[in-house]
Amino acid sequence: MNQVVPFPTSGEVIGDPRGADRALRVSWHPEDGFVVLSIWRDDRCVSSARVATEDVPGLVQALVNGLALRDRTDRPRSASA
Repeated sequence: MNQVVPFPTSGEVIGDPRGADRALRVSWHPEDGFVVLSIWRDDRCVSSARVATEDVPGLVQALVNGLALRDRTDRPRSASA
């Protein structure tokens, strides 16, 4: 069984519009050179991905590009996906 690590002080929890029991957690681990994106349902992590610190700018740019597309179309996608 994997060791449960407490949520670090540098991170965010972002609620999922589909319900209060779902969330995305972003936790920084600078000492190890990565950030963890984890998907939570209730109090259980159901999936995670480690992103190397040097890849974070590309991830941020992808998110910014997506916002720019949304702003151009002015039609947010359905949250049911």
